[in-house]
Parts: sequence; C-alpha cells; structure tokens
Amino acid sequence: MNLVSSQFPLWLLVLSWITAALLLLRAALRVPWFALSQPALTGWLGATVIALLFWQMKANIQPGLSFHMIGATALTLIAGRDRALLGLAAALAIDTGFGHAEWGAFGLSWLIIAALPCLLTHTLLRQAQARLPLNYFVYIFLNAFAAAALSMWLVGLLTCGLLAIFGPYAFDFLLEEQLPYYFLMGWPEAFTTGTNLALLVIYRPQWVVSFDDAKYLAD
Repeated sequence: MNLVSSQFPLWLLVLSWITAALLLLRAALRVPWFALSQPALTGWLGATVIALLFWQMKANIQPGLSFHMIGATALTLIAGRDRALLGLAAALAIDTGFGHAEWGAFGLSWLIIAALPCLLTHTLLRQAQARLPLNYFVYIFLNAFAAAALSMWLVGLLTCGLLAIFGPYAFDFLLEEQLPYYFLMGWPEAFTTGTNLALLVIYRPQWVVSFDDAKYLAD
C-alpha cells in the first residue's frame, strides 16, 4: 500500500494532495483541542503509535505493492473520525520520513489507507447506532470486526483498481496475484481490531470515545 508516485499521473497526485489537505484541515477544525481529556489523548496517541508499528510489519512484493495491517477502524472507534484522520496522517508522515513511502504519493496513499476506512467505519457506526439495538455484541462484531474487514477489502479493491488503470501492472496479474491477499488480510485485520476493542471497552472504556457503558450495557 506504499504507492509509487511515478506510477500515477501528476494531475491525480495533485488532486489527491489538495483533497487530503482539505479533509485534514476540516478534521483539525472539528477537534475540540482544549476539551480533550487525558484518557482521550492516551487512547488516541497510543492507538496511533500502534498503527504505525503495524505498518512497519509489511510484505513488499513489487514497487507500489505491499501488504500490512491498517488499524484505521480501531483508531476511528477509539478516537473518533476526525482525530483518527489526523493520527493516521501523522503516522503516514513518519513512515514516509523513514523512507518507506514517497511524499509525491502521500495524498493518494492517505486517502486510500486512512480516509476511506475511517469514513467507512464512521458511517457504519452511525448507521448501527441509528438502526440497530445499542448492544455490546453489535458494536464488537459489526462496528469492529466487520468494519475492519470491509475496510481492508475496499482498500485492496481501490489500490488494485488504480494500479490497473494507471500503473504498470496488468489487470489479470492484480486480480489473480494481489487482490486475493487483501481479502485474506481482511480476517487478521478484523480479528485484531475486534479483539483489542473488546478488551478496551471492558478494561479501558474511557479510552474509547465511540463506546458508552450507559448505552451499550444498559439493562
């Protein structure tokens, strides 16, 4: 998922940078910086660091093709959509600074591995809260497990689609040799996210902004 800027047209990279900058500015303006509690900061920063560590455990196949855990669903549930977007931008900037990604493709990479799963997770959470019972198991299995798996699968579909359209790889190669791995990785992404959120809402619910004991555990 560390995209190579030379594989994409300049207009797409510029448009991605502008879109990412606008979304990050909107997110930064929506965060109540002076009202954040210490537990909220601990959960946010801790989850961001863990996501960055997950990104270091990657399999590099070919230029522009690499596989690693995302962690965006967990960060969104822990810190909320806006802080998750900012946290993943910081993680991607550090990863890029380490030389594991290219600045030219920063905007496009962030939109794929951060904005897409964060917005998907946020939307599923809001829909579940509005349409389904506020139940602990709904939260864990739908908003954590399922959202994490869907995020990984959509990231894979979009990445392979963009590489097939603009990149040097044939569609058949991506469909047969790369896309299946994204679907396989959806399961460990889901298991890791669901398990960690299940533990956090039991032992450190104050770190998880999307979980409320009074609502989800009410008789």
